[in-house]
Amino acid sequence: MNTMNYKGFVAKIEYDPEINQLCGTVINSAPHTFYGESVDELQCEMANTIEEYLKICAEKNQTPRKTYSGKLHLRIAPALHTQAAIEAAKSGKSLNAWVADAIERAIQV
Repeated sequence: MNTMNYKGFVAKIEYDPEINQLCGTVINSAPHTFYGESVDELQCEMANTIEEYLKICAEKNQTPRKTYSGKLHLRIAPALHTQAAIEAAKSGKSLNAWVADAIERAIQV
């Protein structure tokens, strides 16, 4: 996935063939979508979109970004759940700690 960053906000970037433009969608706050015909224009539009969002949040005295709770509910196959629980026990960790470690490794934090 291609992404673009501005002031800690991250947007997923895709090409929209119907309108022949690049499309950005902010993924770590309320969804905001912006468009541009070039990378430079898209960067400018993202900055404009985020600045307007921050301005509105300030006027409403609201926190700009949705923070995540730290709770993650997963639906996985029972066999995968069983194997994960076994691996967690073998490593001497709770399933929660084992999964958190696996996610950290996957995103290389």
